Amino acid sequence: MALGERRLGQHSGKGGILETVKTIVYAVLIALVIRTVGFEPFSIPSESMLPTLLVGDYLFVSKYAYGYSRHSMPFSPPVGGGRVLESQPERGDIAVFKLPRDGSTDYIKRVIGLPGDRIQVKQGLLHINDRPIERVRIDDFIYAGPDARPTDADARAVRVPRYRETLPNGVSYVTLDFFQGSDSDDTEVVTVPKAHYFMMGDNRDRSCDSRVPREGSCGPGIGGVGFVPAENLVGRAEILFFSKLGNAWIWNLLDWRLERFLNSVRPSRTVGG
Repeated sequence: MALGERRLGQHSGKGGILETVKTIVYAVLIALVIRTVGFEPFSIPSESMLPTLLVGDYLFVSKYAYGYSRHSMPFSPPVGGGRVLESQPERGDIAVFKLPRDGSTDYIKRVIGLPGDRIQVKQGLLHINDRPIERVRIDDFIYAGPDARPTDADARAVRVPRYRETLPNGVSYVTLDFFQGSDSDDTEVVTVPKAHYFMMGDNRDRSCDSRVPREGSCGPGIGGVGFVPAENLVGRAEILFFSKLGNAWIWNLLDWRLERFLNSVRPSRTVGG
């Protein structure tokens, strides 16, 4: 009897391990499916999208917003080109895409130019199809670095000119101008090719984006971006679900930016836009 019980116990133990492994495998598969066709979390590592996105922000990106390509899947497997269930981004969307020159690095920028658009920046003012967009100076942005707390911000703060821009479709957002007269404030006229997009960061003087051709350079060891193929789109930024000071440990509750939790990052529209 004791031997029989021992054998039964051994069998149950093996079955328990197998069930645990199966549960883990199922959980991983479900997570991969959700990340591929639903939502994927991303974190913000740079200040190129200030003041909209801060270093230490975590957000969900909808994978279904623009349809699916090989870049919707983990590791971007070489399974063919194009998109399935494709939907075109709107001007003003904040989009995650794979960097064209390597096809693997994730970038996040704002969609500015659609296929066929003529894009130029003149003296810091964006022009779309030969017309300047609406740009209004608003209150300055108080910048004290990615790790500054409200208690010490005043000691290190720099006042940065801030502008509200409104695109032709009525989408409105805020940009920064750290350095007036910088190289990125004046560009040549370019026409966005078919099935490509022109992306820009909201922090105009500290963003490597489509203003710099793919073969160009944004700085030492940093190549350009150029036009972004539709195939390289990963998804549309939707909502912040967590935020902390840039280099803070995640378990340090005092460094959590609670006021940013669950904030939408979808752009606003003006009436009639």
